[in-house]
Amino acid sequence: MKHRIVVLGAGYAGAYTAGYLARQLHCDDFEITVVNAEPDFVERLRLHQLAAGHELPHRPLAEVFAGTDIRLRVAKVTGVDADARTVTVTDNAGVDRLEYDTLLYTLGSTAADHDVPGVAEHAFHVAARPAALRLRARLDELGETGRVLVIGGNLTAIEAATEIAEAHPALRVGLATSGELGGWLGPKARRHLLRAFDRFGITVHEHTRIERVTAAGASAADGTVFAADATVWAAGFAVHPIAAASGLAVEPNGQITVDRQMRSVSHPNVYAAGDSVFVLGENGHPLPMSCASAGFTGTQAAATIIGDLTGRGIKASALPYVGNHISLGRKDGIFQLVDEDARAKPGALRGRSAARVKSAIVATSAWAISRPTFGKPNHRYRSAGSRADSRETATA
Repeated sequence: MKHRIVVLGAGYAGAYTAGYLARQLHCDDFEITVVNAEPDFVERLRLHQLAAGHELPHRPLAEVFAGTDIRLRVAKVTGVDADARTVTVTDNAGVDRLEYDTLLYTLGSTAADHDVPGVAEHAFHVAARPAALRLRARLDELGETGRVLVIGGNLTAIEAATEIAEAHPALRVGLATSGELGGWLGPKARRHLLRAFDRFGITVHEHTRIERVTAAGASAADGTVFAADATVWAAGFAVHPIAAASGLAVEPNGQITVDRQMRSVSHPNVYAAGDSVFVLGENGHPLPMSCASAGFTGTQAAATIIGDLTGRGIKASALPYVGNHISLGRKDGIFQLVDEDARAKPGALRGRSAARVKSAIVATSAWAISRPTFGKPNHRYRSAGSRADSRETATA
């Protein structure tokens, strides 16, 4: 029987790692199945653009994985039993259970509601394509009038607010954050950020903790009420609860606990990458949930899986955290570098140059994921078992 590798999720971490495994592992010995809720590869980094009204490239996973021998299963993952080595999925045909020998968990994250009442019922977010499309439809309904309130002070909140304000200049856009907007940035980068918000006419409410979201807006802890026709919740991310319910060892926030090589510390036949994994970077701090972290952890997970299954040495991949790319609409941006302690360096790339750099990085990532074998499937490595069988046959 072939060794069954199941990859859960086909985002930046899952799609890249699955393609790399298909390129390196011999198809006679390994069977790779990718399970994803959507039939397309979704550029999550650009979902704020989709919500604002821009079109994104269509990247069907069936085309992405064509010629790789990867089996694509379009279904929603509803459960994992790490002890039984099974995954429960649901699609239009009903409920099914997949068995695996090796599991790569890359289900990513979703918007974190922080138990704030009303978020699930009344707020929009841009952490998934269906949610971004719902926000897009709502913004289109508002037309030339209306108020939009973005809640959060992180990169997603900043990008969503500026993208919406640029694409819909007639809307009144505001942002409420519990801290200081861009407080983690260096002084030059923060000044640039505030100038951009002034240019777009975005009203900023700092040190404002939102404690409830309603159909008509949101209310803060100090009693202030913010009227809004669309409230966008962008106050951080949370991992899906599936891992915590699976029997895998997880951190208090639900991320999977792994060793330096991305193996689950409780189930060594399970690997994790992307937002789903808790791992310390080169600077000793946990890697943030990001596309960059997905690439670094996915690269390490792939190297480890190949090494464990073929008996080859496992190379340690770097896990750096170099800084933040922030888009401020389509023609402006910030690239803030950080030091070894994850603190902002004094200087930063700003303006059109920063926007071009981010656009190039995002485009390159999508291009590479869309070409998992680069047109030349290698399928080089045999399983450790098949290589041992070959040696026994040769000496018999």
